[in-house]
Amino acid sequence: MAPRQDSSSHRLDDAARAGWLYYVAGNTQEEIATKLGISRQSAQRLVSLSVSEGLIKVRLDHPIGRCMDLAARLKSRFALDLVEVVPSDPASESTTIGVAEAAAAEIERWLRHPEPIIMAVGTGRTLKAAIEQLQPMECPHHKVVSLTGNIAPDGSAAFYNVIFNVADTVKARSFPMPLPVIASSARERELLHAQPMIRETLALAAKANVTFLGIGDIGPDAPLFLDGFITETELKALQKAGAVGEICGWCFDADGKLIEGLTNDRVASAPMPSRENSLVVAIAMGRRKLPGIRATLNRRLVNGLITDERTAEGLLT
Repeated sequence: MAPRQDSSSHRLDDAARAGWLYYVAGNTQEEIATKLGISRQSAQRLVSLSVSEGLIKVRLDHPIGRCMDLAARLKSRFALDLVEVVPSDPASESTTIGVAEAAAAEIERWLRHPEPIIMAVGTGRTLKAAIEQLQPMECPHHKVVSLTGNIAPDGSAAFYNVIFNVADTVKARSFPMPLPVIASSARERELLHAQPMIRETLALAAKANVTFLGIGDIGPDAPLFLDGFITETELKALQKAGAVGEICGWCFDADGKLIEGLTNDRVASAPMPSRENSLVVAIAMGRRKLPGIRATLNRRLVNGLITDERTAEGLLT
């Protein structure tokens, strides 16, 4: 075999050939090595060089490619640590298919950690759909703690509280918040939070390594109102005060600031864990939730987001 020239231009020619054979013709690195008369290691280096020198420009012609681009833009725009964007269902704006599966995959990834972790969970329809997608696991070394109360106004279990679903599926130690979602008064909330058992649960929630929660809107069909946690009069008062969304019952305005007074004086939920020391992931999608999601991201109430393509486009508009 004749010795190959080692000039820079010749090397780029070889890199171009290797890149074309790999990315266009679909050859393996071993096949490239045989065709170019070089070692497999040299073929691998030439393929890498073809990309690093800009000789090959890779374009992913698939819907997931656009989702990856949207995720990268969201991550940069809002300084997020985790973003997952899934394709939207063109036939429906309300289905959680795709988002629920992506959220379940991320939750499972954390639950597979060999070291013990504390996972905090909020509430919401999309989050509940994600929890229902979890695969059965054995995680007795982990702790899962609820950020919200699990008692509805009529004394029944809150339907969209997910702590028991998680515990039953992954066999982790669970720590529910045995409180109403919204107390009858600020004084009642103060007394409830002073109970030793509740103090321990609140302290555990504050130390969460990762948190998954939903974002609710404050429109006419606000979950807090439809599920009976607040009255129509209270909903209208929140809307008049500028509320656009809520997380675990905490209502906030378009700037992401908590609404002063009103129902926030009675929310029994734990404060959200620190975004500086942990990952707090919002699982949310839909046109109605756009103002709330945007406010959440602008205020950095969360540092992670799992959503769909249509919502991501709305956030970047």
